[in-house]
Amino acid sequence: MSPGQWAKDLAMGARFAVTGGREGWVRMTLTAVGVGLGVALLLLCTAMPNVLASRDKVEDARYADVYSQKAPPKADNTLLIADAGTTWHDDDIQGRLVEPEGRRAPLPPGVDRFPRKGEMVVSPALKDLLDSDDAKLLRERLPYKITGTIGESGLIGSHELAYYAGASGLKLADTSLVTRLTKFGKPDAASEKTDPVLLLMVLVVFVVLLTPVAVFIAAAVRFGGERRDRRLAALRLVGSDRGMTRRIAAGEALAGALLGLAVGTGFFLLGRQKLGSEELLGVSVWPSYLDPTPALAALVAVAVPVAAVLVTLLAMRGVVVEPLGVVRAAKQRRRRLWWRLLPPLAGLGMLYPMIGQGHKNGDFNQYLVIGGVLMLLVGVTALLPWGVEAVVVRLGKGPLSWQLAVRRLQLSSGTAARMVNGIAVAVAGAIALQMLFTGTQSQYTESTGQDPSRVQMEVDFSDPKPLSGIEREFTGTKGVRAAVALARSQYGDSRRDPENSYGLTVGNCAALRELATLPSCKDGDVFVTRTRNGYSDPSNASEIALVKPGRQLYLDPSYDGVERGLEVPWTVPANVREVDARKDSLQDFDSLLVTPAALPHKAEPALFSGGVYLRLDPSVPDSREYVRNVAARVDPLAQAFGWSASQEDAKYTSIRTGLFVGSAFVLALIGASLLVSQLEQLRERRKLLSALVAFGTRRHTLTLSVLWQTALPVGLGLVLATTVGVTLGVVLLKMTRTPVTMDWASVLTMTGVGAAVVGVVTLLSLPPLLRMMRPAGLRTE
Repeated sequence: MSPGQWAKDLAMGARFAVTGGREGWVRMTLTAVGVGLGVALLLLCTAMPNVLASRDKVEDARYADVYSQKAPPKADNTLLIADAGTTWHDDDIQGRLVEPEGRRAPLPPGVDRFPRKGEMVVSPALKDLLDSDDAKLLRERLPYKITGTIGESGLIGSHELAYYAGASGLKLADTSLVTRLTKFGKPDAASEKTDPVLLLMVLVVFVVLLTPVAVFIAAAVRFGGERRDRRLAALRLVGSDRGMTRRIAAGEALAGALLGLAVGTGFFLLGRQKLGSEELLGVSVWPSYLDPTPALAALVAVAVPVAAVLVTLLAMRGVVVEPLGVVRAAKQRRRRLWWRLLPPLAGLGMLYPMIGQGHKNGDFNQYLVIGGVLMLLVGVTALLPWGVEAVVVRLGKGPLSWQLAVRRLQLSSGTAARMVNGIAVAVAGAIALQMLFTGTQSQYTESTGQDPSRVQMEVDFSDPKPLSGIEREFTGTKGVRAAVALARSQYGDSRRDPENSYGLTVGNCAALRELATLPSCKDGDVFVTRTRNGYSDPSNASEIALVKPGRQLYLDPSYDGVERGLEVPWTVPANVREVDARKDSLQDFDSLLVTPAALPHKAEPALFSGGVYLRLDPSVPDSREYVRNVAARVDPLAQAFGWSASQEDAKYTSIRTGLFVGSAFVLALIGASLLVSQLEQLRERRKLLSALVAFGTRRHTLTLSVLWQTALPVGLGLVLATTVGVTLGVVLLKMTRTPVTMDWASVLTMTGVGAAVVGVVTLLSLPPLLRMMRPAGLRTE
């Protein structure tokens, strides 16, 4: 067959699709909407590389290492910058205090001029938040006058909360969060090697999210299949052969796919603007970030029409179109199982060589991972039609609605399975990913050693604060039940370059009881613990020997070539006692515990903040915000944060967040596509439903029959999806060398989500169903 003949037949099919009258246009519209939804999501995926690159570019451009101890000397082109970030409820606010030291000081990206002292420039989202009625406490914490907004080049997303405030008197100090810059930007550094298991997660997430989209597109191009086949019978009557008939059918599908590309591009452009003004799971972007990668966008533009043609040609192999009708209603040959088992077996074969590879044996082969996961998920689409047919052929007796549904499924089980394929693939992938993330979570979660039931918040200051005054500040704060303040310093056995040096903690008796078990305590006492918490060698004999009554020690000693200290002399008092450190001590650093009166007055400048530990009243909703306000008033550079028992790896958390965001889009696509598919099925059966109503069948019976027709394939699809998903999850866990533990609650949750989506779609399709069940539907022209 020549390419010219192929082109003519495809063009003829396309003309039939667009000139088929009202019926043809309805069919084209449904196909275009179904394909368009999938294309929109595919284009969104093609934009992901640009989104990640754009966010990283902004992050690198505005990078300022405020924790760096290597600062250039003061000059006309230097800037002092300090970290003044805070948190509002659960949202982080990136804050910086800036003080230019010359006319050529570097401006932060997105800022056109430096704010003066008492002024700030803010992100648009922070400005809207500060203008809202609910942000009274935040306005008190940021008492600066807004003089401008940060531009897009200085923000990673439209909803990012950030500000730069003007300051004066910032000083470089070892305990300060202040540094000096000559330019913004992240210095070139060796790229950090990513954990192979995290790379595996990224690959699996992309395959799991994109496979249902491809399945839905393949199903959408076959909308209106039964009516199309009857039209093709007329072409056979006027002389077309079977090959020409199939090519004309492929041309109709091609027209729908091309229109779907246009519709999908429109959906994507609308969604691009919408996403630029919204936030999903704490992630926001600018519309300019959502520019598809040209090569990937071109791949989508070519792959969708080609897939439409191939899927139609493949589907037409099972239909015999003759001049006098379509041989579809005759008894069909039972579907064969053996070849349907090949895709999942091939997938398992691809993944098997990587079992036991884990973290330490290099990166996983990305081609085998993608191919293996893809084959297992595609196996769902191959096995489901066979499973539906094998089950419904054995069903029979029951109520009238049940019999109508079963008979319909027996006649066209493939159509029913096709509608459920997408949701089954999505559920299978979700179960596998849930097992992978749940199984590996402990590997990327570490204990902080903190007890949130004992202390809810901690505040660290940038410079020393009077302990008694600090405690009073927080004790009188709304929502604070108790406050414990500590200070720290270093001591040694000589003024300079001491041979032995250790740390000490200063606090009142109540504070020191949070660190050690004290038999008795009064101001002026000194204690030394018998063991050192947090050290590989817990023995404390050397420090106990150093802290002898009457011995001369020096607080904040100097180290030649490194730093100059205050070298405050201190004589160990006679009442020093040995005590046991608490196992749940608030700090694991120092063994020498000192009450304030035991130190000379000259020692106060040698102390730095060891933190204020707070117990909060849970009945006060904004207790944390009150604490942050007090901390910001006392020290704009204070760091206030909540205690948590564990902390997750940042990359692991970002991958999981990306999965949640992608899943939200895929679920939206699943719901919309299922609704379109359901409406197409109802439209195909409109006259049949009208005829049954005209002959006296109750609407209640017909409604139940339609529900049964949906419920049976969905139930079978979810059972198959659970089986494949659990199998894939077990294989992935074995690949990462993680013990296989079944979290059945999560598996059932994923299955329930899939069932819920189908349930919502079914409910939305009931009104059109009721309108179609009218005898007037038999009227024709």
